[in-house]
Amino acid sequence: MRRVPMLLGFALATAQAGGAETLLANGQVLTMRAGAQFEGLDLLVRDGAFVADAPGEAAEVIDLEGRYVIPGLTEMHAHVPAPDGDDASYRDDVLFLWVANGVTRARGMMGHPSHLPLRDAIAAHEVLGPALTISGPSFSGGSARDPAAVPDRVKAQKEAGYDFLKIHPGMSVAAFAALAEAAAAEDIAFAGHITGAVGLLPSLEAGQQTVDHLDGLIETLVATEHLARRIGGWFGNDLVPHVDEARIPALIEALKSSGAALVATETLLENVTGEVAELTAREDFAYLPPNLRRGYVRSVEGSARGFTPESAATFLKLRKRLLHDAYRAGVPVLLGADSPQIFNIPGFAIHRELAAMVAAGLTPFEALTTGTIAPARFFDAADRWGSIAPGRDADLIVLREDPLADIDATRSIDAVMVRGRYLDRTELDAGLADIRARYR
Repeated sequence: MRRVPMLLGFALATAQAGGAETLLANGQVLTMRAGAQFEGLDLLVRDGAFVADAPGEAAEVIDLEGRYVIPGLTEMHAHVPAPDGDDASYRDDVLFLWVANGVTRARGMMGHPSHLPLRDAIAAHEVLGPALTISGPSFSGGSARDPAAVPDRVKAQKEAGYDFLKIHPGMSVAAFAALAEAAAAEDIAFAGHITGAVGLLPSLEAGQQTVDHLDGLIETLVATEHLARRIGGWFGNDLVPHVDEARIPALIEALKSSGAALVATETLLENVTGEVAELTAREDFAYLPPNLRRGYVRSVEGSARGFTPESAATFLKLRKRLLHDAYRAGVPVLLGADSPQIFNIPGFAIHRELAAMVAAGLTPFEALTTGTIAPARFFDAADRWGSIAPGRDADLIVLREDPLADIDATRSIDAVMVRGRYLDRTELDAGLADIRARYR
């Protein structure tokens, strides 16, 4: 491949900054700005960002020897743990697992007051982790029972510095309406689940920013009488036999017109319909604390009572069709695995989610857009991150294999850079080995 003379560069962690710069030489780079092709580039990084200057004489040079480089990935449905008292070890393990797997940004969907200083500490390189966008504590049928109290809670979360509001199930129509009105007044977005009493289409009309888990989509595809008699299930799985596929185009058009984005968390549903023996045999099972291992097994065993192999396959096939049709229609699709969650181990799960995007009919390049430039555009930050270009944050993954040929190649990680901090395979392996040893 012809080499293109281009220089981009980065600062290390705060302790190593002070004008230090690093030149990543001889990489094959997927900038996400030139389509589905790698370019032979040298990348110069200074002060945590790619730059277009020539490297100084003191620049550290890392020869990538023709390996593949892609931007860091964004986990758009993350659950950042809160410390257990003064013990933040599990939280820090989760942050490291994300980073070790190339997740350099995450949208936290279960807010906690501890996440506010953590977000700032990560930005200052005082804690290693993906850059965070964080919700406040969620609004649900339990936490937002009184519609009159909702506006004050919205205002308090805005003033506290949370980035958006998280919707959980169970709110009344009145409580949801109060939230939507207060969110508009306070200029803060809301996102997450679809409130069952409200429904998908009215939620979109009210301004809900993302629809996570494809929540509420299947409910729009059935006649009203089936909603009245339902027994509940995983995001409409109980309604699949009653779906009217003729309604799908109108659903997709409503999603597109609303401007809302989809965060499918497809691997979560693949897990809950899966086999415990296969799930526990995965290599990344070793990165779960023992209490979560037991809890996840119980969750899958419990969910199995709601599925047969045939119904599970039909449910997953319908979800992937909706995801594919939405993407092809221009609905923003954002990569999110819902980690940590049922057998979705932080970081490792994002690569399975990419594979699920390809299984839904996206090309490997299109799947990569859902975790790079699409989230950046969603946050109106495409000039700051999500691609590899001068002025963008120096977040990237060095791969041994070509992800455009096989999306599973995103797992072949040799190094990760997080806003200029370069973590090679030796450092990543040491951190992973420490977690495995403590979780035996």
